[in-house]
Amino acid sequence: MIAVSEAFVLGESLGLSHQALYDVASTASGQCWALSVNCPVPGPVPGSPANRDYLPGFAAPLMAKDLGLAANAVRAGGVDAELGLRAAELYAAFAEGGGAAEDFSGIVRAIRERSGQQLADYQRNQRS
Repeated sequence: MIAVSEAFVLGESLGLSHQALYDVASTASGQCWALSVNCPVPGPVPGSPANRDYLPGFAAPLMAKDLGLAANAVRAGGVDAELGLRAAELYAAFAEGGGAAEDFSGIVRAIRERSGQQLADYQRNQRS
């Protein structure tokens, strides 16, 4: 979900419509459950929580809990799983903050917020 959300935020920064990005990704290597069932942006997948203001189907705190358990197992097993550990950190912060009452797909909002200045700078540089 984090990777799919990042892709949509990147698409937004490049001026792509959500539907255009969905149409390309859903028929290519980007096709996955997070995209085709729980798309993190309103529009392309009518049943996704994004079309219901991120009302939980699977709440962000539950995702944070599950990823926390996985992170503990990774550490105990001595597995080098940098992306998984970082995902656990991102969801823990999201669930403790504004995402506490949202579906886990609402993490796209946190990614947008963290990207805000970077996106503004990118768009300004593109116009120059």
